Amino acid sequence: MSNADTAMKLPDLSADEALARMGVPLVVDLDGTLIHTDMLHESTLQVLGTRPLDTLRIPSWLAQGKAVLKNELACRGAFDPALLPYDERLLAWLKEERASGRRIVLCTASDQGIADRIAAHLGLFDEVLASGHGVNLAGERKAEALAQRFGDGGFDYAGNARADLQVWRRARKAIVVNAGRALRDQAAALCSVERTFPARRQGMAVWRKVLRLHQWLKNVLLFVPLLAAHQIADAEGWMTLLLAFVSFSLCASTVYIANDLLDLESDRNHPRKRLRPFASGAVPAWQGVLVAPLLLAASLALGTLVGGAFLAWLALYFVLTCAYSWGLKRVILLDCITLAMLYTLRIVAGAAALAIPLTFWLLAFSVFLFLSLAFVKRYAELQSQALSGRRKLHGRAYHTDDAPLVMTLGVAAGYASAVVLALYLNSEAVRTLYAQPEAVWGTVPVVLFWVSWIWMQAHRGDMHDDPVVFALKDRASQIAGVAFGIVLVAGTFSWA
Repeated sequence: MSNADTAMKLPDLSADEALARMGVPLVVDLDGTLIHTDMLHESTLQVLGTRPLDTLRIPSWLAQGKAVLKNELACRGAFDPALLPYDERLLAWLKEERASGRRIVLCTASDQGIADRIAAHLGLFDEVLASGHGVNLAGERKAEALAQRFGDGGFDYAGNARADLQVWRRARKAIVVNAGRALRDQAAALCSVERTFPARRQGMAVWRKVLRLHQWLKNVLLFVPLLAAHQIADAEGWMTLLLAFVSFSLCASTVYIANDLLDLESDRNHPRKRLRPFASGAVPAWQGVLVAPLLLAASLALGTLVGGAFLAWLALYFVLTCAYSWGLKRVILLDCITLAMLYTLRIVAGAAALAIPLTFWLLAFSVFLFLSLAFVKRYAELQSQALSGRRKLHGRAYHTDDAPLVMTLGVAAGYASAVVLALYLNSEAVRTLYAQPEAVWGTVPVVLFWVSWIWMQAHRGDMHDDPVVFALKDRASQIAGVAFGIVLVAGTFSWA
């Protein structure tokens, strides 16, 4: 047996068998076989992201036939065939077969226009057969079309799904791609299996990336109002916020999945984001479409248990993130302001869960600090695109030439947060909460250092796409966080 990255094949053929084989065309399926995705799903998601109102017409298109639906979606969506997640193992083998003089045919249930563009990009295929003119070329229709074109047993076929069993029944040999042992055994009962390309395994590590569990750390911001109000001993408050944390985290994972599904092409244009599960094809898009509503339902159920005004703020967070995914992220500057609001909403939701009033100072400090981090995120992306030789940030309204201005805006916002903190430390509230208000002034230089450090790393190109994730892993940021906490504790107790 072979592992998930190695093709399993039969023993070497004799010279006569190899010669006979060269006269048999090799027919290759597209969705799930040549590429780790389905173009119907991709087209639907792209229309949902760019022309959401057109998705309301899907039932009427489907009523006219699946081929009509595929054509209408394909006409409304654009894609770059160079960015699709191809199965590199199969692609390498096809190139070898082509080099040896074998005829290669692409036969797919995807729309003809999509298939033609992919074939033109790869330059491997002598012929392209696809859905069109009201005919959905799948299952029995595909088998019949290939039998008429090449004769029963006159072609070899590479496929990946149960629907391909009908094709293998009329093929000479089967090439089973990205499927399990069960399908391979079923194909072997119909014709000889020449080669197998095993499916990639979906482990928990992949789903951790889908849910972005590391991003759940951002929701620790829900606990900020409890700490700021010096109610650390409130056990009931901690339990309430823990429930709110899980609720918010599930909602955030829902949004991350939706954003990744709607941002497939932009992610594939990015040097690191292209490795995300949906962009790389490690997880099929339909699984994300299925899981996201379940996560949202669980989030709302837990949010109801939290009570108070928390559920309303959770709903606002979800609506705002959807608005960001569908359009605000493509509006220059407004995208960063929206990101800052989303961070701040976590603090507001935490206060709502405990019915703790929020101060003007905490809100102002949060907005400016998170606005700076949002600009860091965008600046890091601009730096990455500039190194790739691109002039424009894909899927965003920024040009790489905007990077210096974005840095200026971000540094200004970061320093403004330090100014707000300094003004707050001179307020009556500080004298009430802290036994040694003068000691708390030590937080100002800590914030100034950290903001400057974050931007220094971004300028050097060492910044992660997400500055919060970077800060959690960065040693200097960790030390700054500890120093910030020590100063607050020092101010809490009387030195006398």
